Amino acid sequence: MLSPASTRSTTSTASAFPGAPPTLCMQGVVKRWPRQSKPVLDGVDLDARAGTVTWIGGRNGAGKTTLLRIAAGLIAADEGTTAVVGLDPERELRDYQRHVGFLSGGNGGLYARLTVASHLDFWSRLALVPRSKRRESVEASLHQFGLEELAGRRVDRMSMGQRQRLRLAMTFLHQPTLVLLDEPRNSLDDDGLAVLLEALRILTVRGGTAIWCSPSGEDLGFEPDARMLVQAGRLTPA
Repeated sequence: MLSPASTRSTTSTASAFPGAPPTLCMQGVVKRWPRQSKPVLDGVDLDARAGTVTWIGGRNGAGKTTLLRIAAGLIAADEGTTAVVGLDPERELRDYQRHVGFLSGGNGGLYARLTVASHLDFWSRLALVPRSKRRESVEASLHQFGLEELAGRRVDRMSMGQRQRLRLAMTFLHQPTLVLLDEPRNSLDDDGLAVLLEALRILTVRGGTAIWCSPSGEDLGFEPDARMLVQAGRLTPA
């Protein structure tokens, strides 16, 4: 829960909810790309527990984004297994993705001429939020991420930092159990970072789990429950 963990194993976080099974469990995950001699991920094991935030670093191209995309159910591993709250990403994809919020790297995923509110409404449908709860979810996201005054503004008339807040609001909108963040500090000022950290606090208090990937050396603004590195295709303590 956004605080130091006194004891950490190689690939598991100490849960704030003792006895709870891992939110994310990856075992022996291998991923190869064509025409590359070595796997980008070569036997990755990771247990991420309820109420924790795990930071994963490493050099550019080490495999951090690939790991997140496998965890999100967007691509399949060549070997190994991945589960979120016990769900299989291939056999139970619809239920699996209800539990996952994924912030991709960069600044994509937005439509220039759509307003902030329209993005959140559209995303509430994609995230399978029940019809009766969509308006409430959109309004709560606007408030939580400081976007209320921007609700009617088009994306192409917003700063990069404001766009990142919108992308984060979309990630957290459906109250996922697992939040996967690829370089979430991108373009955020101090106020934006404070909003993100508060969203993570709320997530972990309710038993959710976060994985934060970013380049090594980044100042996160908090101490995660575990720090790990992707090196030579493996996940090791940082």
